[in-house]
Amino acid sequence: MMLETERLILREMCMSDLAAMYAVLGDSDIMRHYPYTFDEERVRGWIEKNIRRYEIFGFGLWAVVLKESWEVIGDCGVTMQCINGIIRPEIGYHIAKRSQRQGYAREAARRCRDWAFENTPFNILYSYMKKDNIPSAAVARANGMRLIEEFTDGENEVTAVYGVTRGEWKQIERK
Repeated sequence: MMLETERLILREMCMSDLAAMYAVLGDSDIMRHYPYTFDEERVRGWIEKNIRRYEIFGFGLWAVVLKESWEVIGDCGVTMQCINGIIRPEIGYHIAKRSQRQGYAREAARRCRDWAFENTPFNILYSYMKKDNIPSAAVARANGMRLIEEFTDGENEVTAVYGVTRGEWKQIERK
C-alpha cells in the first residue's frame, strides 16, 4: 500500500523505520498529549502492531515520507480506536518536531480521509485528542471534521472528538 500527496508518500511501516519513528514517538514534546513517551521497545511494538493492522484490516498508521528527501517524518493513517467506549475508525498522526507547522499532518490526514472513504464502508471518520491539543484539533478541522463530543477520559482529562461523515466529505470534495 502506498498513497501519495503533492509532497508526501504514505507507505507501510517496517522495522527499518525504527530510528525515524523513535525520533518522533520518543520526543516528550510531541507526545505530551499522549499517556507516555515511547522508549525504543515501545516503538518496536508500535511498528509491529501496525504491520499486524495491515494484515488484518488492510490499513493502519503509515509512515509519512517526504518525497523530496525520502526521510520518514512521522506516521498517519486509520486505526480502530476505542473512543468513549465505542470502537471507531480514527485518523491519527504524529509528525517530527522539525517538520511541524508546514502542513504535513493536514496533507497526510486529508489523503487518509479520502482513502478511507474511497476504500472502506465507514460512513464517519473520527480524530480524537486531549482538548488542549490545539494543533491536532486544527488538523482535524482542516480535514473537514467538526467537534462532535467531549468526554472525560481515563486520565481525568477532557478529550475532544471530531468527525466527518461520508456525506460531508462528498460536499467537501465538490468544492
